Amino acid sequence: MAGSDARALSRSLLDLCRMRKLTIATAESCTGGLVAGALTDIPGSSDVIDRGFVTYSNDAKRAMLGVEAGTLANFGAVSKETATAMAVGALERADVDLAVAITGIAGPGGATPGKPVGLVHFAAAARDGRIIHREHRFGAIGRSAVRARSVVEALRMLMDLARGPQAQAKPKRAAAITRLRPRVTRSPRRHVAKRRTPRAPRG
Repeated sequence: MAGSDARALSRSLLDLCRMRKLTIATAESCTGGLVAGALTDIPGSSDVIDRGFVTYSNDAKRAMLGVEAGTLANFGAVSKETATAMAVGALERADVDLAVAITGIAGPGGATPGKPVGLVHFAAAARDGRIIHREHRFGAIGRSAVRARSVVEALRMLMDLARGPQAQAKPKRAAAITRLRPRVTRSPRRHVAKRRTPRAPRG
């Protein structure tokens, strides 16, 4: 099921990015390039996909994506901070419009206190400054299943960014003017005859 979901999402994402002239890079750890593979499995993906970084080790995360050693030491490879740094690093180094990053523990080993098997952190970044992060705890469902579900989630995050920010309703002209310069409401002008003060008769 995850495979068919990934293929359908990949097609939709590529069509949307092609229409909006957006390019993509991926930064993957526990998925080992599966997101890039799902996208490039679709014919014609070369006009959207720029490159994929497979940064399995901490050294690779530092060298290829610019993740700081302090981030890895303080938060660990599987963390919100590292995933975000990976996404931003991919965005900058590839000079693309969108980037997604995945780092997690697919299992069966690798769990640490507070970080069980099935924990995966995702981050996606856009050239306009939007960054989103998601954490999933898939559980011990098997290495292949964790990786497959991670691919689907990464593609969904890219779709969210590719659609663009929510468009805000444009204010009406009167309201816009009001914000710039408060308007004083005046009642309709009526023609009122001026009363003349009667003069005293001349003697």
